[in-house]
Amino acid sequence: MIWKKCGRICLAFIVLASVLLAPVMTDDADAHAPRKLSYGSENGDVWDLQYRLRLLGYYKLKLDGQFGIHTSQAVKRFQRDYGLKVDGIVGPATWRTLKKVSLSLNEVEWVARAVHGEARGESYAGKVAVAAVIMNRIASDQFPNTAKGVIFEPGAFTAVDDGQIWLTPDDEARLAVRDAVRGWDPTHGSLYYFNPETATSPWIWGRPQTVQIGKHIFAH
Repeated sequence: MIWKKCGRICLAFIVLASVLLAPVMTDDADAHAPRKLSYGSENGDVWDLQYRLRLLGYYKLKLDGQFGIHTSQAVKRFQRDYGLKVDGIVGPATWRTLKKVSLSLNEVEWVARAVHGEARGESYAGKVAVAAVIMNRIASDQFPNTAKGVIFEPGAFTAVDDGQIWLTPDDEARLAVRDAVRGWDPTHGSLYYFNPETATSPWIWGRPQTVQIGKHIFAH
């Protein structure tokens, strides 16, 4: 009887709830400590490794979750470029560095949500700039070391405070995230940004400014 009375309203609520909760429910995959990986490993961590390496431009093939010769070569190139021991083994040091400069598939979606909420209507460079600030914060010891930790830090982003973080990002927001991960930083290393038309905090106005892109001023 209850279901009949609810009808389409109940069904719509259930569908909406499942869509909104889906990203939250997948966060556990990013939270666990990844296993040490080497040639011959086959598991979900290898898939995540390959995704991160492909996002950075080191891995070019299909993601298959198998640590073969191509994955090993990509790992070695990454290790060489970041001053790590070049052994093709993905241990704590390699994982730690990789997670500071890349994102998982789930994290790309979270950052794209932040970009869409914060910079919708801005130029493409303005969207990349917001993503770059998030990447700069992940790499900095002053902020949480995960994308979601940075985005949901209390008071950090207006899109979280006003609920726009829950809007579905468009493809341009996702592309902007990928460009930021690959090293495009229009902000010149900035950790902050603000809208000069609405910002009232003397503290943010006192930060060393680097550039203005659209409606946002970026600062260290």
